[in-house]
Amino acid sequence: MQVVFTRYTAAALLLVACLLPVGTSANQERSEIAPLASQSLLLDIARAGQRLVSVGERGHVLISDDNGSTWQQVSVPTRSQLTAVFFTDADHGWAVGHDAVILHTSDGGKQWALQHRDEQYDDPLLDVWFKDSRHGFAVGAYGMFLSTDDGGKSWDRRQISDDDFHLNAITALPGGELVMAAEQGHIYQSQDAGYNWSELPSPYSGSWFGIMATGHDEIIIYGLRGHMYRSSDGGRHWCAVDTGTEASLMASATASDETIIVVGLGGTVLTSQDNGRSFSAKTRQDRKALTGILVHDKDGIVLSGAGGISMDTLR
Repeated sequence: MQVVFTRYTAAALLLVACLLPVGTSANQERSEIAPLASQSLLLDIARAGQRLVSVGERGHVLISDDNGSTWQQVSVPTRSQLTAVFFTDADHGWAVGHDAVILHTSDGGKQWALQHRDEQYDDPLLDVWFKDSRHGFAVGAYGMFLSTDDGGKSWDRRQISDDDFHLNAITALPGGELVMAAEQGHIYQSQDAGYNWSELPSPYSGSWFGIMATGHDEIIIYGLRGHMYRSSDGGRHWCAVDTGTEASLMASATASDETIIVVGLGGTVLTSQDNGRSFSAKTRQDRKALTGILVHDKDGIVLSGAGGISMDTLR
């Protein structure tokens, strides 16, 4: 496990290195119900219909049915740190994490089954994305790339490049293309539903932690030390965006009024009213690292991170 941590970039290391006890593994033990789980390290948050689902350290999975006001922890068949969660609809979702763990739910997050693990390598999966309830991908450290065509009943491990760069995030563009943000400035794109991948030109040699579509061919990509770039031609050309911060940027969301929000370390919250061309920055008073974000109404956001779940407003 220590080798993996040394390959993480400084920002990812700051977020997770000291937060998982040595020896935690994806064994048959179930996660423990912790009274203060909603205040523990929670690395990602997703919407399952009207329900919110958040995942994090020690296999913690929490659900909320009141837009984040109250949270209930559910037991899952792992104590490995969970790094990302994704839902295709109100019922079907997947969570991924250390030891290449993949969990699946078909009831909106109340119950979870273990679909995949690999204790031989104990490498973490860092993100997950599904096109529908059958076709999806899980990506992670050392170029780990897993794909499924049967909803996760079976997973195939593939190599998409000759390198073993960490694949930090995967998402889809409005036109159907898939893109991945990786370490050391690498950006990958697939135009055939993930079967083949090519590398896009990158304007930066540091690690990317997130990527999002802001229009049909418009993308923003962000990562280490506040770096962010914007493309209006699907990633062929990039221009720098002044974020006003050196905090590493970890997650993003779009509000109903098309406001773009990006969050990161040190309690950083960036907002843009012009489709990502410029951002205003604020720092939350607690300065705790933020790693996940959901918009729950016109002005309200739900955040996950080093301090667990918190609420904030855009105004």
